Amino acid sequence: MGSATTRALAATTSALNATEVSDLGVARELFIAARTIGESSQLRGALSAWGVPGQARAGVAARVFAAFGPTTVSLLRTAVAERWSDTADLIAGVEELAIRAAAKAAPGADLEQELFEVLRVVAANPELELALGNRLGDGAAKGALAASILNGRASEATTLVVSELVQQPRERRVRALLGRALRIVADQRGRTVATVHVARPLDDAQTERLRAVLAQRTGSDIALNVVVDASLVGGVRVEIGDEVLDDTVSSRLNDLRQRLAG
Repeated sequence: MGSATTRALAATTSALNATEVSDLGVARELFIAARTIGESSQLRGALSAWGVPGQARAGVAARVFAAFGPTTVSLLRTAVAERWSDTADLIAGVEELAIRAAAKAAPGADLEQELFEVLRVVAANPELELALGNRLGDGAAKGALAASILNGRASEATTLVVSELVQQPRERRVRALLGRALRIVADQRGRTVATVHVARPLDDAQTERLRAVLAQRTGSDIALNVVVDASLVGGVRVEIGDEVLDDTVSSRLNDLRQRLAG
């Protein structure tokens, strides 16, 4: 991520945080805007031209998306007026705004846990991942498939995020998109995502102790996702971003085997 994109993301996130978002309409419109920009090379050029003043680019966005609500248009104007490292970052930035808006509009929904469960289901079903991630597939059909699968099983906010993400053509795999969305939602709520792999389910007391330890280590609240994997035999493996803490029995046995082999 370039420095220009880092500054632009900070500015757009600040604008969203200063805005009241009471329903999912803003998130839905921002997702549509991201997809519209991604599908039009002419619009991408007009909204990301470095030689054009930011307010002029913002004016283009306001005219193109004039049918949207005033809150959405205001956020789009802010995003487009910023300098992004490249056009792909602008699209991803608008999409991130949409994910954050969904999290803000549904404070009672457990988006982190629901997105994690969707991620696990997709990872365990290669055919589903192919159906949702095929770049040659019809976007609307993929969105409808995701919505039908989640109907009655997830909140409206999670259903919106997942069904919209799979419609945007891109290089990244569906699992990467869902993982990114999970991290964005957690960040919007002031949390850090930790995925914990254990051999046996944790009880409530163990879960809270682990959450407290990780919160102390990271300095933030923890969105804890627990994966039970009997092959680990015992111990715990924790993934926080790119950091991995592996103290499982299987890991120690593998280390021992490598030392004996060496």
